[in-house]
Amino acid sequence: MEFQLKFVRSVSWIRFAVTGLLALSSLLVSTPLAAAASGTGPILILGDSLSAGYGLSSGEGWVDLLAKKLTQQKISTPVVNASISGDTTAGGVTRLPALLAKHKPSIVVIELGGNDGLRGSPVAAAKSNLLKMAEAARASGARVLLVGMRMPPNFGASYTSQFEAMYVEVAKATGAALVPFFLERIGADLSKFQPDKIHPTAAAQPELLDTVWPALWPLLKAGR
Repeated sequence: MEFQLKFVRSVSWIRFAVTGLLALSSLLVSTPLAAAASGTGPILILGDSLSAGYGLSSGEGWVDLLAKKLTQQKISTPVVNASISGDTTAGGVTRLPALLAKHKPSIVVIELGGNDGLRGSPVAAAKSNLLKMAEAARASGARVLLVGMRMPPNFGASYTSQFEAMYVEVAKATGAALVPFFLERIGADLSKFQPDKIHPTAAAQPELLDTVWPALWPLLKAGR
């Protein structure tokens, strides 16, 4: 009887140990993707000079203001600004995989395409790049926000309409959230632009954040 009791206890302990090891191994394997999918990862901003803070002092850009807003609202989601002045959608495609692997973001904000348009690059190429970025971000477990731009009318009606539609089409194809036009709130008010008439001033940065926030907030809530 004593032997049988010891045997039963031994088998029970082995089962407990095996179950625990299986659970631990499963957790270790799934942690990177789970971190993004559960909303614990940072917000990754992949943009150009408009998000890199070109011509602004440290802390003045809309991305810096976003980080401050999250802190004020006691939302413990860090912000990683991977924006580079002059970047294009092709540059974003090249840089994104390493950024996803390093930061494991819960949300990826893609603010690219403006430089493609200003250079007169084919819309089809830019659209393809945006699709690749949105799909890669979603495959990593992140939610995606696409921030759109528009081209001035001197680029021609056909090009400007195709360029604007590009963001809508990519958002629909990938299920990404969309800000149709990043500069919507400041429009053609030159007093809100730096002397180059391209980059918004420090005073205009809160309006850029106000443009992004309504589309970003639902993504933040989805991960909480």
